[in-house]
Amino acid sequence: MKFRYLVTLLFLILALAPLSAQRKNKIYLDYIEQYKSIAIKHQKQYGIPASITLAQGLLESGAGRSELARKSNNHFGIKCHSDWKGKRVYHDDDRRDDCFRKYDSPEESFDDHAKFLKRPRYASLFELKVTDYRGWAKGLKQCGYATDRSYANKLIQTIELYELYQYDRPKFKPIRVQDLPPVEVENPHPVYRSWGLLYIEARNGDTFESIAQEFGFSAKKLAGYNEVPRDYPLENGDIVYLEKKKKKAEKGYDYTVVRSGDSMHSIAQRYGIRLKNLYKMNKLPDDYIPSVGDRLKLR
Repeated sequence: MKFRYLVTLLFLILALAPLSAQRKNKIYLDYIEQYKSIAIKHQKQYGIPASITLAQGLLESGAGRSELARKSNNHFGIKCHSDWKGKRVYHDDDRRDDCFRKYDSPEESFDDHAKFLKRPRYASLFELKVTDYRGWAKGLKQCGYATDRSYANKLIQTIELYELYQYDRPKFKPIRVQDLPPVEVENPHPVYRSWGLLYIEARNGDTFESIAQEFGFSAKKLAGYNEVPRDYPLENGDIVYLEKKKKKAEKGYDYTVVRSGDSMHSIAQRYGIRLKNLYKMNKLPDDYIPSVGDRLKLR
């Protein structure tokens, strides 16, 4: 149930980035501080590790910055399903106009998340120790909570970087920033999710250096995710992915027709796929320049 709502990928994260750089992000820390008491309460009430609840909230909502979280209070990307009788909102995800649950408050989302995991589908998770966050992370993926193949690893990395496992224990110490100091940003970029990938939209004056600093990445790695040089000039509205793109487009997007102004790179960015794979799928030479009307395979 990964929320791929096109716009609104927040990076989500404004914080996913920090995982690779091993640098704590203030927005993530603020989110943890705001919701840790709920996560601890749910651990006692439902038996769900607090670390898992917090890590899922961080990743699924981009630390509360995704559009789904901001406008619909949905922090866990939970879709409607046939038994849902509450409010609804529609966004493109695995399919077009997928139905997602809408809540009156973040707390209601956290409560529904806990109840959602008490379904028979996830029963095997509750046979694990509440301190076994690695087992829970892998189990969530195996039970089908998310389609992202690296979902378990992302949860584990988030838990370990932000020491969320401390909240799974009866007594825990507050999170201390022992790495580089968090980045303070007056006007942080909203993080969105599309095609299952976190991204932001560049603003006038942005560079890969400035964006990398905001999210705790290295500029080299960030530029690599987007398959451009570090000094590549960004324009207002450009998509900047915060994680490695996919090898092929999502199901339902098998082909695209080249439009005026398109380049192979812009097409790869539009659909969240790697440039080299776009060339490979279409058996095209590296010097190929697309023409308006050309039909390109995306998966």
